[in-house]
Amino acid sequence: MAENQKAKGKKEQAKGKAKETLGRAVGNEEMTAEGRAEQAKGDARQAKEKVKDVFRD
Repeated sequence: MAENQKAKGKKEQAKGKAKETLGRAVGNEEMTAEGRAEQAKGDARQAKEKVKDVFRD
């Protein structure tokens, strides 16, 4: 299950980066902000899973 959550975090990070880049390219500040938010959500998920791994071992 943890691997699934880690993959989900990576997916959110990549999706957010793409959305942020596209938003900047077309000059859409809202899309850029949404992309940054998705990246932050993915970062948080990754951090949570890393902490779980530390306590699991």
